Amino acid sequence: MKADAAPPERDLYALLHLSPEASDEEIRRAYRQWAQIYHPDKYQSPQMKDIATENFQRIREAYEILSDERKRQIYDIYGMEGVNSGLELGTKLNKAEEIKEELERLRRRKEEEKISSHTQTSGSLLANLSVPQFLRGGGIMRGLAMSSEVQSQISKRNAIAVGGNLAVTGNSGGGAATTVLRHQISSVSSIEFMASAGLRALIGVQTTRHISLHSTATAGLAVSLRDGSINLSNTWTRQLSETSNGNIQLVLGVESSIAVGLQRKNEKTSAAGEVKFGTSSFGASGHYTHHFSSKSHGRIAGRIGSSALEVEVGAGRKISEFSMVRMHYTIGIQGISWRIELHRAGQKLIIPILLSSHITSAIATGALAVPTSLYFLVKKFVLKPYYLKREQQKTLEKMKKSSVQVREARAAAEKAQQLLQNVATRKTNKQLETGGLVIMRAVYGNQKAFRKRTEARELDDELASQLHDVTIPLKFLVNDAGQLKLHKGVKKSGIMGFYDPCPGEPKKLQVVYTYRGQKYEMMVDDYEELLIPQEADRM
Repeated sequence: MKADAAPPERDLYALLHLSPEASDEEIRRAYRQWAQIYHPDKYQSPQMKDIATENFQRIREAYEILSDERKRQIYDIYGMEGVNSGLELGTKLNKAEEIKEELERLRRRKEEEKISSHTQTSGSLLANLSVPQFLRGGGIMRGLAMSSEVQSQISKRNAIAVGGNLAVTGNSGGGAATTVLRHQISSVSSIEFMASAGLRALIGVQTTRHISLHSTATAGLAVSLRDGSINLSNTWTRQLSETSNGNIQLVLGVESSIAVGLQRKNEKTSAAGEVKFGTSSFGASGHYTHHFSSKSHGRIAGRIGSSALEVEVGAGRKISEFSMVRMHYTIGIQGISWRIELHRAGQKLIIPILLSSHITSAIATGALAVPTSLYFLVKKFVLKPYYLKREQQKTLEKMKKSSVQVREARAAAEKAQQLLQNVATRKTNKQLETGGLVIMRAVYGNQKAFRKRTEARELDDELASQLHDVTIPLKFLVNDAGQLKLHKGVKKSGIMGFYDPCPGEPKKLQVVYTYRGQKYEMMVDDYEELLIPQEADRM
């Protein structure tokens, strides 16, 4: 089995001591056997009754899932996550791929419900700076703009967004307030009503519909309240492949235009390009982004047209779960500039800095080299030590949490063994009388600990604690014919009376037993089948 391929979840089979291919009758028989041991009514002592109740509930839940054909099918493919997801199979969902599609749909729906159950806020602050203006004796601030929006799901099908923006450049400025009401007509179509007050006061309506599995169409109408002009817009989007989409947009009105775009995205890269022709201008733009890791990416973009000719190079890095910093360098006919961005959840701080209105080799080279050098210095002497310290702290916290979980699992396993003790002893005495299979000692745990013991090296306290005595559970699992079988592909930590003493580490099971007066020893991997006595022992 590959190290990076997680085996399917089989804990419920281990709990009932069943093969993943067990029949319905075998499942019922196993449940009855375990119920006889763990039914709370069999015990008078309050302490033992509590232990029995806890384990009986585990057995009953396992039986309820494995005895239900559809629940068992979901469990075999997706484990307990699938069972607990609310996935309900009808007559149309029998194939594995159909189950997978339905589960993914439910995941998306739950995520959407989670998002829609909260009010979302977003906003941005743009501070436009100019170094040439400052050097000429003016202020460094060339302009300031800010915007904010609040979105709220007011019902299952209706959402509202209220926002506003304000911009100041030199001695002039303006602002607007906008309200958008969105209604989900059906699973494939929606409609939006929009009203805006301010310098560009208008009202509008826009409808979107999925016209096929891979195609979407959007049509919009906007009417200006200042001059009565009308703008019509139509957009068609088509999924061209698993990683690419294309779109065409047509706008008719005061500034008519047509635009054709293409977007492509996969795990590591994303790229987009657009060509646009208007009544008074034309242009083309594109960008390419490469993700070096889950935390950092690089970007190159270009724009060319009747009013623009520029190239942009930039990079971004995630500095926390919700925060990202980006730095862009732009050179074009309007000069050389930087743009610094800080993204935090739905909030943005954007600072464009015009360095020079004229292009010179010295400024162009320095503007690119200075932030690049500064980044690598900060990364080496500030960011890297900070992230290393933070990862160490997270690892320590994870180890503490895991340690608590392991202690709780160990206590539960020891309690479960208490109720197996009497039956295990009776089975062992019966095997002793007939010279059959007798489990002398069984230990389950960290593979490293077994290797050190084999090398006659002393185990430290940590490794020693990662070995668990499972002699009683295995004695109990010996059948009347004097055989013990642990099924292949079933993780042994799920067996009643077992637990995982070292999560994430490879584990082994060591068994010392006697058969017909002879002593034997076996060791198997966590998912390997165990069958004793072996044929050679019986001869």
